[in-house]
Amino acid sequence: MKVLLINGSPHQFGCTFTALKEMSDELNKEGVETEIIWLGTKAIHDCIACHTCSKTNKCVFNDDLVNETIAKLDEIDGIVVGSPVYYAGPTSNLCAFLDRLFYACHKDLTGKLGASVVTCRRGGATAAFDRLNKYFTIVNMPIVSSQYWNMVHGYTPEDVKKDEEGLQTMRTLAQNMAWLLKCIKVGEENGVKKPVHEKKINTNFIR
Repeated sequence: MKVLLINGSPHQFGCTFTALKEMSDELNKEGVETEIIWLGTKAIHDCIACHTCSKTNKCVFNDDLVNETIAKLDEIDGIVVGSPVYYAGPTSNLCAFLDRLFYACHKDLTGKLGASVVTCRRGGATAAFDRLNKYFTIVNMPIVSSQYWNMVHGYTPEDVKKDEEGLQTMRTLAQNMAWLLKCIKVGEENGVKKPVHEKKINTNFIR
């Protein structure tokens, strides 16, 4: 079992990393392998709706981590997306990355567990949290919850380390994710198969 944690902050070892690392350590204790990837500070292309990915299963842009992440999907069982809060939303780089990742390989994400984590100095966390969860709910990914909304507070990593409730929320989130992954594994070993969905119907409400 493996979980991929995506750090969408421009600061590699900032507040978002601190929250994700708390989760990663707890997942490791539960026997779940983890990998944290950092999107970096280079601008990430927006999706241009060229639909090339529908034929190639990869994005037409190949100069960032989107296609590298797509190549990892077969080996992971869950995704955690982390972001600082910018004007009550996730970072634009992270949204551009997720737009292309989820559009290019939405079928490969079905059934994998998803969770989002946000960090903020003071406010806007719930709006950013809600925005990130939208990615999971449109591709049949079960969302893992915790004892509170998945957020930590602080202006610096040192501040975040003082947020005892926030860090506990990260550990509880990790424990819940590990538990669900183990339940899914046991189910599969005992013949419980993933649902076979109907062919998707797309409508645009124009008659």
